[in-house]
Amino acid sequence: MTDWQPFTARAKDWFETLRDDICAEFEAIEREAGSDASFDYQSWQREEEGNPDPGGGTRGLMKGKVFEKVGVNVSTVRGNFSQEFAGSIHGASAEQPGFTATGISLVAHMANPHVPAVHMNTRFLTTGKAWFGGGADLNPPIPYEEDTEEFHAAFRAACSGHNPTYYDRFKKWADDYFYIPHRGVHRGVGGIFYDHLECEDEAAFERNFAFTRDVGSTFLEVFPKLVRRRMESEFSDADKKQQLEWRGRYAEFNLVYDRGTLFGLKTGGNIDAILMSLPPEAVWS
Repeated sequence: MTDWQPFTARAKDWFETLRDDICAEFEAIEREAGSDASFDYQSWQREEEGNPDPGGGTRGLMKGKVFEKVGVNVSTVRGNFSQEFAGSIHGASAEQPGFTATGISLVAHMANPHVPAVHMNTRFLTTGKAWFGGGADLNPPIPYEEDTEEFHAAFRAACSGHNPTYYDRFKKWADDYFYIPHRGVHRGVGGIFYDHLECEDEAAFERNFAFTRDVGSTFLEVFPKLVRRRMESEFSDADKKQQLEWRGRYAEFNLVYDRGTLFGLKTGGNIDAILMSLPPEAVWS
């Protein structure tokens, strides 16, 4: 049986490096806009009865002129799922409830409604199995075809460098997953989403880890371009109203359907970090 602890440590180091690079780039955008906003980092420790080392994480949060609210979280936790929850997790069961999980999660809500909001997450989990998951999806209140095409082209290129089937599969997965059934609408214009990218052995870990790193690097390359393109656009009261109504849909998805939200709540995660994905302001009309 593979000892996944060193692999979890490597993934954790990468997620923290990616966090630092993303936060530095987002702060640079704030500087360009004449703002001195920066990330505030709050560390937290998980608690689990009988577990001397349950792990924890760091929540990074910035509220600025361009980024109305952006959270970048990194966490590494370990322990046991509850009996009722274990059966719903890949590779776990009531008899084998143990897990480790490390990952980065990012959600950015933008001040200007012409700038798309965005979500990005990558993670590595071990239960009785080991796998990577994640992706990124664009959530514009006011969609621009140019932005959508550039975002998808970047991830299409990232996927094609690893497996010619990845982009079509993971784009469809994102389209299916980021959908609000009770509204009959998608949450945004999509991207890619993948899960259970299995690591049967060390070679599979290296292959899947390389892909996951490219997902993070691609996000860091493409999203700041879209922000800079739109962040100085003029907007009307009607544009802002459209943004706030769209944010209501975003909140509905994250509270009702998002698996990451449920996972965090079911495993004793930090409430503020879990719910940082919610927008700072929204309306329901």
